[in-house]
Amino acid sequence: MTAPAVPARYRPELRPGVLLSDPLLHGPDLVHLIKNTGSGKSFKVGPREHFLISRMDGTRTLEEIGADYAGRFGRRLGDSHWRSLLALLGSRDLLAGHSGATSAPGGHTAGSRSTPASAQVPGSHSPLEAASRSTAPSGAEPPAVRGLLRGSVRLVADADATATRLHRTVRYLLSPAALLPLLALTAVMETTLVLRLGELLDATAALFTAPALLLAVATLLWLSTALHELAHGVLAHHHGGRVSEIGLRWRLPVVIMYCTVDDFLHLPGRRGRIATAAAGAAMNLLFLLPFFAVWALAPLDQATRQAVGALLLLGSVQAFTMLLPLPPLDGYRIAAQLLGATGLAASTAAYLRLLLRRDPAAARYPRRARRAYTAYGAAVALTLALLAAAASAAVHHYLTTAP
Repeated sequence: MTAPAVPARYRPELRPGVLLSDPLLHGPDLVHLIKNTGSGKSFKVGPREHFLISRMDGTRTLEEIGADYAGRFGRRLGDSHWRSLLALLGSRDLLAGHSGATSAPGGHTAGSRSTPASAQVPGSHSPLEAASRSTAPSGAEPPAVRGLLRGSVRLVADADATATRLHRTVRYLLSPAALLPLLALTAVMETTLVLRLGELLDATAALFTAPALLLAVATLLWLSTALHELAHGVLAHHHGGRVSEIGLRWRLPVVIMYCTVDDFLHLPGRRGRIATAAAGAAMNLLFLLPFFAVWALAPLDQATRQAVGALLLLGSVQAFTMLLPLPPLDGYRIAAQLLGATGLAASTAAYLRLLLRRDPAAARYPRRARRAYTAYGAAVALTLALLAAAASAAVHHYLTTAP
């Protein structure tokens, strides 16, 4: 029996809390991420599906949305396309008034056997399908299993309220008038440290012969890591995001703090997402400024001066390591945002394999995708070469200056 037609006057509306991302490269395709914040599930949709879904605000009828679609893409959607799309959105619990096995307009049952596994509109190559869940800039979510050797524990009951209070306390520092001078000071600090790198390398080597000072420096670096995580949360809140968890994660003997930012890829504006990802490393460098002032200006005994110098070097390495464009570091998320991609590392690897094999499929990637994946591959190669050169220079310095 033929399914009833979808009423043209029906006004579809997305469930409150459904988020749509900017267009992102994923392999050769351009996709949008759509997320139900109630269930935490994310899905990928193509540009044509996004065009339709983004207009489902409860004020437009299907007839009006269809007319907009025809004006943009030069083709009207048939009733079967509407039934498939609306049924699938209902089965994914994305439509207001529809969940699980509730009936879609026109009598089609969302979640029934007649519901397709994916829905496409004409000309689209990206059906609605499950996407990886987005996580905080700092890394993956804490492990679900808690034990003596590995696990996590929340430190606050309401992480978003904590981030709100922290933001209220430090938001004046986020204004250009305060932030730009601080960043300029960090640039002066890092330039000075580079010019005196040999002294700092010697100080770091000496630190490992003084257990008490080594413990003090390690404690300060751990504190810097904790502030790094909180900085992600504060910047996410500043740009309209939500912090879901703040806690401790351990894989003995390592214990670190974590801060999980919900909906990172859905923060409004690419600049806000980049700032959120970069906030941790910036916090690491700002943390070092008082110690740099002491090291540069205060009269210190040799042991203390060496310990502070080692802290400055190790803290700087910690900050810049987080900015490397390698997963799962913050620099990788910054690179992905700059290139407008999701799954950047995997997509780049797939494209470069095709390119090296001279597979004709590589030429079928859009120009934007080819440029993005080539640029990221070159950035990774350059990063690895610089890391190798830095390690070689450090070893050479140690061998030539060791008594």
